[in-house]
Amino acid sequence: MVKPDDMFTDLAGKVITITGGSRGLGKEMAFAFSRFGAHVVIASRKKENCEALAEEIMKETGVETLPAACHVGEWDQCDALFEKVYDHFGTCDVLINNAGMSPLYKSLPDVSEELFDKVLNVNLRGPFRLSARFGDQMVKDGSGSIINVSSVAAAQASPHEAPYGAAKAGLHSLTQSFSRAYAPQVRVNCIMPGPFLTDISDAWSEATHKSLEALPLGRGGRPSEIVGAALYFASDVSSFTTGSVLKVDGGLIASPS
Repeated sequence: MVKPDDMFTDLAGKVITITGGSRGLGKEMAFAFSRFGAHVVIASRKKENCEALAEEIMKETGVETLPAACHVGEWDQCDALFEKVYDHFGTCDVLINNAGMSPLYKSLPDVSEELFDKVLNVNLRGPFRLSARFGDQMVKDGSGSIINVSSVAAAQASPHEAPYGAAKAGLHSLTQSFSRAYAPQVRVNCIMPGPFLTDISDAWSEATHKSLEALPLGRGGRPSEIVGAALYFASDVSSFTTGSVLKVDGGLIASPS
C-alpha cells in the first residue's frame, strides 16, 4: 500500500501521455514524472525532438519512454496517438493536453482564416479529440486523469492573443464538460500557467521581461515550478478534485491590469 506521504511521488508503472512534451513545460513534466517511475509518452510535431528527449530521459532514469510524432491540430493524428499509446502500453493513466501555439499578428484585421483555424485546432480541437478518445477508454478501464494546460490569456483578455485566449477559455469549458461526462472514473482538471521562463521566453521583448517585476511574486515562473501542480492532478492525492482550474501564475490574474 502506498503511504500518504508517497502519494505525490509514487508513479511507478503509470503511463502518462504529454502533448507538446518535447520542450518547455511539457519537457519539465516529462522529466519529473519519469524520475518518479512513470512511463512517459512524449508527443509533439517533430519526431526527432521527441526521440532525442526520450533517449535523454531513459539514460537518466532508466524508465521506458515512448516518443510519438503528433500534430494535435490534425484529427487523424490525435487518433493515431491514442492507438500508438494503447498498442504499446495497453493502458494510459494520465493524459496531459499541453500542446499550444500563439502566433503573433500585426492587428486583429490581419488575423487570417488560416491563422485563426490553426490556433483553434491546436489549442482546442486537439484537446477535445484526445480527451474524447483517451477519456472514453479510461472510463472503460475504470480510472484515469486528464490534465489540460491553458493560459492566463483565458481569463485576462488581450488584443494581442485574441484567438489564443478564446481557445484557452474554451479549454476551461471542455474541462468542465469532460469532468462531468466521464465522472466518476476519470478526473479532468486544468492548470492555468502565467508567464514561465521557458525557451519561448527568450524571444520576449525587454519590456515584457521587465513587466514581470510588477507581479506579486516579482518574477516569471521557473519551469520546475509547474511540477507540483502536475503531480497533484496526476496522482491519487487529488482523488476528490475534478473540474478545477488551478492558477500557477505568480499572482498575475489577481494583479491590477
